[in-house]
Amino acid sequence: MIRRASRVPAQLRLNGARHLGIASLSSSRLQSQSSLLPVATCRSTVLSIQTRGFRHTTRLWKQTQQDTTEASDKRQQQNELEFKPTDRAAAAAKVNLSAKLSTRDEEAAMKKVSAKEFFGLARGEALPFTAAVSLLLMSSGVSMSIPFTIGKILDFATSTEPNPMIFGLTMTQFYGTLGVVFVVGGMANFGRVLLLRIIGERIVAKLRTRLFRRTMAQDGEFFDANRHGDLISRLSSDTTIVGKSLTQNVSDGLRAVVSATAGLSMMAWVSLKLTGIMMCIVPPIALGAIFYGRYVRKLSKKTQEALGDLTKVSEERLGNVRTAQAFAGEQMEVRRYSERVREIFNLAKKEAIASGVFFGSTGLSGNLTILAILSIGGQMVTSGAISIGELSSFLLYTGYVGSSLVGMSGFYSELMKGLGAATRLFELLDREPSIKSTVGKQIPHVKGIIEFDNVSFAYPTRPAIKIFDGLSFSVKPGTNIAICGPSGGGKSTISQLLLRYYDVSQGAIRIDGTDLRDYNLKRLRKQIAIVAQEPVLFSGTIAENIAYAHPSASRGAVLEAARKANCSFVADFPEGLETNVGTRGAQLSGGQKQRIAIARALLKNPSILILDEATSALDGKSEVAVDHAIQGLMRTETLTTLTVAHKIATIRRADRIIVLGQHGTVVEEGTYAELSRPGTEFSALMEFQRSTGYGTSKGEVSKKPEDEERAERSEAGEEKAKQEEEKWNPLQ
Repeated sequence: MIRRASRVPAQLRLNGARHLGIASLSSSRLQSQSSLLPVATCRSTVLSIQTRGFRHTTRLWKQTQQDTTEASDKRQQQNELEFKPTDRAAAAAKVNLSAKLSTRDEEAAMKKVSAKEFFGLARGEALPFTAAVSLLLMSSGVSMSIPFTIGKILDFATSTEPNPMIFGLTMTQFYGTLGVVFVVGGMANFGRVLLLRIIGERIVAKLRTRLFRRTMAQDGEFFDANRHGDLISRLSSDTTIVGKSLTQNVSDGLRAVVSATAGLSMMAWVSLKLTGIMMCIVPPIALGAIFYGRYVRKLSKKTQEALGDLTKVSEERLGNVRTAQAFAGEQMEVRRYSERVREIFNLAKKEAIASGVFFGSTGLSGNLTILAILSIGGQMVTSGAISIGELSSFLLYTGYVGSSLVGMSGFYSELMKGLGAATRLFELLDREPSIKSTVGKQIPHVKGIIEFDNVSFAYPTRPAIKIFDGLSFSVKPGTNIAICGPSGGGKSTISQLLLRYYDVSQGAIRIDGTDLRDYNLKRLRKQIAIVAQEPVLFSGTIAENIAYAHPSASRGAVLEAARKANCSFVADFPEGLETNVGTRGAQLSGGQKQRIAIARALLKNPSILILDEATSALDGKSEVAVDHAIQGLMRTETLTTLTVAHKIATIRRADRIIVLGQHGTVVEEGTYAELSRPGTEFSALMEFQRSTGYGTSKGEVSKKPEDEERAERSEAGEEKAKQEEEKWNPLQ
């Protein structure tokens, strides 16, 4: 029975004990009434109650066992329905996030920013900052003269002399002089605030520019490992905190130090005894400020990280709001956003509680100290040790010093916030990209000879998954090469390696016989243009997006590129090329965005053109017209084209075709006629497309000879392009 009971769940044992306890209680009550009932009857009743309690416990145990078994069976059924992890999944679990910037869970590993580094951010602002400090000292001096002046006025008012004087001045002269001093103090305060505000904004502007420049220089691994929302948070809110901490906060801190120093000096001049009482509260306040500042710095880091998460969520959800609406996911997205907001609120609430405790305790200490000063100071006035004006001045200076001590505590906590934000900024500023964009061989032009020599590559964040393992092929200049193969074979990765977003793990990629790593990256990328499957447009006009490839291009060059890319839809817009495309081109259709991207690539006049499913969103008429324009450029033998495609029509127009396998190697290579023979991987792929209709357009399943069909398409495309050109007036 003991072994069986040990397997019963704790809650069940508790329930059973309760029932058995009821039985025991009932039996004790019956025994207490044994004088009224026969003994046999009492024993029978007790035994019956205990038996019922044990039976109930047994039923509970059986029910629990049944529920546990059902839950286990349900979990097993769910596991059977899940996708079974493959060897590739095990490799993908080995993640490398060495390029990831620190998060709140990695604070211990974050570099501490020294005061020298922190204040070094204000380098170049020494002269205006010195002027601001001078004005601060002037305005603080005026402010600190007020308690002393009030004391003298009170002594003047209570004086029994016939013609009392203040500093050798009559009352009228004294008030006039005091008014001039106050005006000078106000002007000094105005100049201080103005200079510090300008200095702060200038520091923030410079810092944001430095951060953005450093971010734009990072490599592909960096952007794979870091969230855009976190980077935006560092560029916006962190820089603002640092700028405020370096200017306004430093100014307030200096003002507090000056006021506290001057106030304590004047208090000591009035009465050393009362000053000693006042100084009793300084050590505990200073100690509390240190602990409070450290706690606030820790919360500041967490808050900035949470703001980065919030920015990421809002940016991603608002950018894809139509998808959320299509799946009726508005409430789910609001709930997700609210969770991030609640997290920030909880952090702010912790800081509010800490602030309330600290400032409440310091305020209470100050009030108790003032009470003590009033008590002892009143006795000193009665005894004639000090005058009533001097006691009034002392009390006012006590208030000034108390507020200055609180200001110094606030200065320390805000400084800790600034250091927390600066830690995140310096982490980004100090990161050196693995691929330098400003070093290497300068090239005015390349011929377009491309060679992949035994290339092995895995994305840095997933080093265990090899995309290429010994990939080798070459491309002659002025040719059109189509790259096809199964999904996940690395077709699009080729374009990323050519643009050198990443460096290969082994082997080499050469252009005109020179390793990519030996070229100046900026110069190299000016020779390459790419049109991706999902084209990216920036907020602005159509003309600005086309001219992005060549900002100094003339209006005529932009129009010519738009015409070659068959952007005839521009004539349908009232503002023509000056039509605003909206955020990420939201005002245009997919096909329109793709044609603008093609025009942008053509305006660049590259030596190498990469088309990554570039015509997948075009209708048949537009596709023929754009292909005709590309073919016209290729006839000059100056443009090498790499086309990643699935469509038969696109692949068929290539001079040579490279078929990639599942493991990142070249399976087949040749012309369309050579690879279309039965028994090849390419022919099997094309046969599948013909049978399913995937990747084909109406009429593409024709069995006409290749040359005849190409000629017909070329003539038809030329005629249609000519008709469209006649219809479209780009000057509208």
